[in-house]
Amino acid sequence: MTTTATTPAVLPADDAATYADWFACLAEPTRVRLLHAIATAGRAMTVGELTELVGISQSTCSHHVRKLAEVGFLLLHKEGTATHVTVNPSCCTGLPHAADVVMGILAPRPCCPDDLPLDVTVRTMRNDDWTAVRRIYAEGIATGDATFETEVPQRRALDSRWLRDHRWIAEIDGTVAGWAAATPVSTRDCYAGVAEHSVYVSADCRGRGVGKVLLHKLVTAADDAGLWTLQTSIFPENRASLALHHSAGFRTLGVRERIAQHYGVWRDTVFLERRATN
Repeated sequence: MTTTATTPAVLPADDAATYADWFACLAEPTRVRLLHAIATAGRAMTVGELTELVGISQSTCSHHVRKLAEVGFLLLHKEGTATHVTVNPSCCTGLPHAADVVMGILAPRPCCPDDLPLDVTVRTMRNDDWTAVRRIYAEGIATGDATFETEVPQRRALDSRWLRDHRWIAEIDGTVAGWAAATPVSTRDCYAGVAEHSVYVSADCRGRGVGKVLLHKLVTAADDAGLWTLQTSIFPENRASLALHHSAGFRTLGVRERIAQHYGVWRDTVFLERRATN
């Protein structure tokens, strides 16, 4: 018996050059500190603020900020004499994705975190939940970073779209705190085990682990039902949702640049999927 060795994958030269520029830029510890400070600030920062925060001279700070902007990690704009610095949302996903590409596409981690909050319970969605479901949907739309939808879909449209056995309601003290649902990606039989999902949390209950519990239920129920792939698209700016999905075993497949317009503005999305482990 003979065995045929598989041919190793080769990274395209253009991609390799781009990633090399990114990694080379971050080979300077001060730049790593600056990028981290700006990425976690949640707002624009001035060079003066960064200078004081990191404890370096203004000329040094300006030099490193400029280098980070040259490779696309930072966005700069002038207001008077001050330079305002923000993180490029695409780099928040593009950089981790680059590392994944260089190291090879790894199998997703098993689901899920075991530190689920005890005060959040999940049950199947009922007919009397629709008012709360649509209200929470509207709250998500209002954030501007949850969906391309600009108006809440009608109940009839959602009811016909969502898989009957994959609709979940999270409750806290008997009050609806969020919902999750899955939609078939295709009517073709070969894609019967592939679904796209959504998770929405009430504005009053964010930060309490509701999304974590809902996604845990959605994933484990999908595995039990024989759905072999769950997928979703998330705006790069929605970093909380990206972190939530990575913790549940989803992997980033890529950034879909300028995929659609939202209120007249082209938006990117991060495409993620999770494959069943069995």
